[in-house]
Amino acid sequence: MQAIILAAGMGRRLKELTRDNTKCMVQVNGVPLIDRMLHQIEKQRLSRIVIVVGYEGQKLMDHIAELDIETPIIYVNNPIYDKTNNIYSLFLAKEFLCQEDTLLFESDLIIEDSIIDALVQDPRDTLALVDKYENWMDGTCVKLGDDDTIESFVPGKKFKFEESQDYYKTVNVYKFSKQFSQTHYVPFLEAYSTALGNNEYYEQVLRVITMLDEPVIKAKRLDNQLWYEIDDIQDLDIATSIFMPDEEERVSLLQNRYGGYWRYPKLIDFSYLVNPYFPPQKLMDEIKANFEKLLTQYPSGLRVNSLLAAKNFNVHQENIVVGNGAAELIKSLMERLQGKTGVVRPTFEEYPNRYDQEETVSFAPSTQDFTYSAEDVMDYFQEREIQNLILVNPDNPSGNYIKKGDVLRLAAWAKRKGILLIVDESFIDFAEEENSTLIEQSILDANPHLFVMKSISKSYGVPGLRLGVLVSGDTERITAIKKDVAIWNINSFAEFYMQIEEKYRSDYASALTAIRQERCRFEQELKKIGGIHAIPSQANYIMIEITNGMSARELTKKLLFQHNLFVKDLSAKIIGTDRQFLRIAVRNTEDNDKLVRALKHEIEK
Repeated sequence: MQAIILAAGMGRRLKELTRDNTKCMVQVNGVPLIDRMLHQIEKQRLSRIVIVVGYEGQKLMDHIAELDIETPIIYVNNPIYDKTNNIYSLFLAKEFLCQEDTLLFESDLIIEDSIIDALVQDPRDTLALVDKYENWMDGTCVKLGDDDTIESFVPGKKFKFEESQDYYKTVNVYKFSKQFSQTHYVPFLEAYSTALGNNEYYEQVLRVITMLDEPVIKAKRLDNQLWYEIDDIQDLDIATSIFMPDEEERVSLLQNRYGGYWRYPKLIDFSYLVNPYFPPQKLMDEIKANFEKLLTQYPSGLRVNSLLAAKNFNVHQENIVVGNGAAELIKSLMERLQGKTGVVRPTFEEYPNRYDQEETVSFAPSTQDFTYSAEDVMDYFQEREIQNLILVNPDNPSGNYIKKGDVLRLAAWAKRKGILLIVDESFIDFAEEENSTLIEQSILDANPHLFVMKSISKSYGVPGLRLGVLVSGDTERITAIKKDVAIWNINSFAEFYMQIEEKYRSDYASALTAIRQERCRFEQELKKIGGIHAIPSQANYIMIEITNGMSARELTKKLLFQHNLFVKDLSAKIIGTDRQFLRIAVRNTEDNDKLVRALKHEIEK
């Protein structure tokens, strides 16, 4: 068996990285793609490696000569690489295809070693490697029969998003038997090139072959192995984090992305917090039905969107400002504070991170589960001179909750002491108490020192829209924040969501009931696991303490690398203690049960 690698392309989308380098010499974690691939192939002890070169071909050959690859290497030159696609590169190597069984690779791939092992060891002699389609994938897809027959190839221009659940993506790694190449692939390759020219892709030939009564080639489905195709700098950035050999650094790279985890193969995100039961399909369908209009037209300005938000929350327009997520409003609000600011820790660090640390006064509850009451907060800050106080309710990450009546007592205390009170209600809808919000016009009017922040993204399960609101009876400060943010600070999709949201209030109420029930069930399942302690929560997340001696970082890595589950490591959030904590989101029952099984496996083994 031999290997053929197609490496003639220019890699224009990688811009300056391929200005003087061929695409396969781009480095992932300090190792060029071609180095990794050649050493992986070397382990298979093949008869030879045929490499089709073109752009910067001599530079590539000189580089490979320094790698000490023992397998014989033959080079085929594509002199018109800039005028052809990869069908011509493979056409130039057609004689080699007919001489031996072949592993065929494109050189812009990074793959796990086990992928090649699985392909070589599979007894079937002609295979196309495929993976279940996910949204981050691009390029040719296929539809498969139950017996791994490739029923059809789906090139990009024929791709139908409404059928994507039935698609598999070609990984651009193949195994061709010598006979298949002689009787099927090469004859069709020659005919296709003659008829349609050389500015095509070699997979088009496979597409024609699958139309035969007996196409011979079958699909080899991947089973959670990692791979990535690197076409641009974003692909390179993601591949760097996926294939980082140092596990500690890999976790850090993933954490520092702050989202976008849908581009990571089969990763389940228990770190970032949303509502898994909302929005309903009908709401999403309504947005889809208006997609073209929303995409191609400007959103309204800040004044109109404040009016929409005021309607949704039943307050006056002058009392509310809409943000591009709560984070935009937190930044603007915190920049306007003066004097000492009190916080309860552990908490959502976006607030203290936006303020002078020397001007921050922290209250850390001494209770085992970080519980505290309004009375505890008042007692702690009674004799401490602060001008501002921040309360996250329910708190993040502990899930501690203070009932509405007690928060109003805290607000009255703050008013008497001349303290500006900020209450973050991003998770309050998940609490068991009905009508727990402070966003009521009468409360705002009676408490002009009170500011209430709410993340719509978190409560309503639409983080991609980036929506948040800040309300207060202090209309002068709200007006100042409106002048601070951009006039078009939210997009048309977010505006349309606010426009239609009221129609789905009953669906939202049902979603809150569902998540409360699932949180209760999830918490009970977690309590059955020896070696952890689940802290009761009134939010859509649960903080757990690891009590079996394992560190939070170690468990985070095990869950990520062994089970593809991403949790929040609280090591940097809870300081001054050796105790180890994780925060895990409440997702749907299926996902939550996966995490329970993984925790049992890692904690109790």
